Amino acid sequence: MFTPQPAATRTAAPPAQLTLPPPDPPRRRPPVPWLASLAPVLGALVFWQVTGYAGVLWFALLGPLIAVAGMLDAARGARREAREQQRMRADVAARLREEIDRRHAAERSEGMRATPTLEGYLDDAGELWRPHPSRSGVLVVGRGEVVSDVVVSASDDALSRELLARAGTVSDAPVTVPLSAGIAVRGPRVTAAAVARALVLQLCCAHPPGALRIMTADSEEAWIEALPHHVASALSCHLGVDAAQTRGREDAAVLVVEPHEAVPTRCAAVLTLDDVARARLEYAGRAVEVRVDVLSAGQAARLATALGERYRSAPGRRELPPAVEASELAHPPTRDGLAVAIGADGGGSVAVDLVSDGPHAVVTGMTGSGKSELLVTWVAQLAATRSTRDVTFLLADFKGGTAFDALAALPHVAGVLTDLDPHATQRALESLGAEIRHRERALAAAGARDIADVGVDLPRLVVVVDEFAALLDAHRELGALFADLAARGRALGIHLILGTQRAAGVVRESLLANCPLRVSLRVVDAADSRFVIGTHDAAEIAGDAPSRGIAFVRRAGDAEPHAVRVARTTSADVAAICDRRRAEPAPRRPWQPPLPERWPLSEVPVSAERPVIGLVDEPDNQRQRAARLEQSDAGVLVLGGPGSGKTTALAALAAQTPARWLPAEPEGLWDALCELDGVDDDLVLLDDLDAALAGFPPDYAAAALAMIERFCRSARSAGRRFAISSGRVMGPLARIADLLPRRVLLRMSSKIDHLGAGGAPELFDMHAPPGRGTLDGRVVQIPWVDASPRTNAVEPPVYAGAAGPVGVVIREGTLARRVTAALATRGCDIVQIADADRAVTPGARAIVADPELWQRSWPVLQSVRARGDLLVDADCAAEYRLLTGDRALPPFCAPGRGRAWLVREGAAPVRVQLPGIEPARARRIA
Repeated sequence: MFTPQPAATRTAAPPAQLTLPPPDPPRRRPPVPWLASLAPVLGALVFWQVTGYAGVLWFALLGPLIAVAGMLDAARGARREAREQQRMRADVAARLREEIDRRHAAERSEGMRATPTLEGYLDDAGELWRPHPSRSGVLVVGRGEVVSDVVVSASDDALSRELLARAGTVSDAPVTVPLSAGIAVRGPRVTAAAVARALVLQLCCAHPPGALRIMTADSEEAWIEALPHHVASALSCHLGVDAAQTRGREDAAVLVVEPHEAVPTRCAAVLTLDDVARARLEYAGRAVEVRVDVLSAGQAARLATALGERYRSAPGRRELPPAVEASELAHPPTRDGLAVAIGADGGGSVAVDLVSDGPHAVVTGMTGSGKSELLVTWVAQLAATRSTRDVTFLLADFKGGTAFDALAALPHVAGVLTDLDPHATQRALESLGAEIRHRERALAAAGARDIADVGVDLPRLVVVVDEFAALLDAHRELGALFADLAARGRALGIHLILGTQRAAGVVRESLLANCPLRVSLRVVDAADSRFVIGTHDAAEIAGDAPSRGIAFVRRAGDAEPHAVRVARTTSADVAAICDRRRAEPAPRRPWQPPLPERWPLSEVPVSAERPVIGLVDEPDNQRQRAARLEQSDAGVLVLGGPGSGKTTALAALAAQTPARWLPAEPEGLWDALCELDGVDDDLVLLDDLDAALAGFPPDYAAAALAMIERFCRSARSAGRRFAISSGRVMGPLARIADLLPRRVLLRMSSKIDHLGAGGAPELFDMHAPPGRGTLDGRVVQIPWVDASPRTNAVEPPVYAGAAGPVGVVIREGTLARRVTAALATRGCDIVQIADADRAVTPGARAIVADPELWQRSWPVLQSVRARGDLLVDADCAAEYRLLTGDRALPPFCAPGRGRAWLVREGAAPVRVQLPGIEPARARRIA
């Protein structure tokens, strides 16, 4: 038997359990009255002994007679008592049958009220579409036997079994199956179709339009089109086999199957017709005979038409118009708040108010649902009904940058932000933090607590975002800003309209809690619909063209969402609004203009003690200020790729205060670093430090870096500041960066280099103009100067010779021959190193040899070092320390350019040019 679905929740206690007395247990045979039987026998024996008269022994026969009589009397009493017990139990059973029938009648009546069949709805029109908890999720198949709630306590005998069977089932009661099970009506096509009509119309009588949607197939009968159950709803009933196979988990299906056809796999219930009104229902492994309702096509058409008329005549239950133009909207007469019509339903225009219904709104809808059109209409109608003194807009489009093109010309629009310029968008949205503080100051000055108070002259600012999820993906740090705006926006007159394809997982709970105004167009997932408007309605909107622009609006006080057709706003409508509002004052822009791509140094307020590093953009404070190099700063490090403006940044500082440029050429840089201890310049500039260090061999590079590190470490105590530029900060250069905490990060070649230099990911801009970068986490523009002063490299003097011997350490080759020829020209006798000890010449002599020969001729080397000059070619740097015995690094000489170290006894080595190698030729050789 089928267990009926629970009826309405009972408030009274359940009826008491019925009890049938147990049957009289089998009685034992009466015992023999032995004592009573022996008494006469013993008495006769006593009298015989006393009297001696044998006749008294006849009295002994009374014993057996008394025993038999007693047993017969006990048996008769037991039979009389058993008959009385049976009569009493039969009376109780009769009363129980009456009580069971009465309770079954009550159950049947309650079941018919809770889950009526189609006949029940036709008998009582007041039950049509009446909400009832027992009708949700069930389909009444017909009337038959169902399991009863009546409980009888009885023994295991024939009467008890008869009562238990009688109480266990209710006959002629509604037989239901879960609506999601799906039912296949199996039988002859005509009869099965008549039963299916009755089942479908029974569902339509139980569920109003909007709660149930009949999904028709092309082959269905025409009467279905008369039903009003074609609007979007959370529950659908499929009548086509193909659609039923892929229906939703909670959706219903009523299918007609002929006897020779297979039952569809997703139909768990099968109703097999025996005749016109009798059928056998098979579900969950059980079967029950039911009496079903049948309807002809004509009867179904009349009933469907009546349902449609009832729906159209009911208040608030009207069909949506196929299209609504913005010019047809009737706006609320009040000008308080931001009430405006955005669409219409069957009863007229539908208005929403960001002030009373908000203060913020969430709009969801998948691509192609009409979300952008809704936002455009909402903004346009607010602009049409209010002046720029009442409301202004900040529009952010993150789905391609074209959604708000039509609205950009409105005088109310302070700006249109797009994902095509992410840096400008982030800057403008960060400025909203300053706008909050500006409005707080304005309210405090007026002594007010709300923008609507008397004395406050501020327009309401509506921030409209299309594709809020995309905005947060690009700028995750703005999530906290929007949460703050949502929390404090009501009193300050800042309102948010956040559009997104899906809200679940995108809009935080804290943000959604401050957005009581919800609008949802078509969404894919029912969970998204429930998350926004609390029902499945938005997920059931059809995806066809006529359904575009259908939305469900739910305010905080609405019991359920309200369907509306969004109005369409054309470019002509926007142009008309612009013409009407053209003379109104332009709204205050909530952010400063962007930084200039070129900021001439002539516009910089010059201060030698505090030169300007750049113009810093502070959108969160709605200002731009000059950042300066303070006296207490050790200096500034400028990082950037080629063409980013590193040299210009240093030149701008040099143009404002006396400064010393350190040469970028390695020889000059080495000399300048060695001499830096003896100068007292306030500002020292070093351009392209990484490139300059790359020109040194490793030992010189390490020594130069150590000197720079030492100077930077002692800069504050020495009253000196450093401005150093570099292409990157890696390896040993990181120590310099730590000593110069003021860091200007200009455009880098790649985002990896940008991140390696310590830049924030969101501030990387590969298209930034020269001089644009960041300083202390803020965007900055470096001052522009036309020329960059540089220190020219100083060529070393050409070796002029000496009175004593000259030893030249140089490798064999063209360069050695040139040097030998030049020394001979100057009057020096050229002596072979092997003959140096025997050579006796009155004038100067020169010994030109390879480093290996000098190492093998140690006495000659010692003699030259003690009495004359030793020239060591820069290409022989590896042998310098061995040949000279000097552990310190000599002045750096660029290899391959004819440079040499002049070593004299008692003097520090100096850099000279080898004779015979002119500077121009040396540069060509290098």
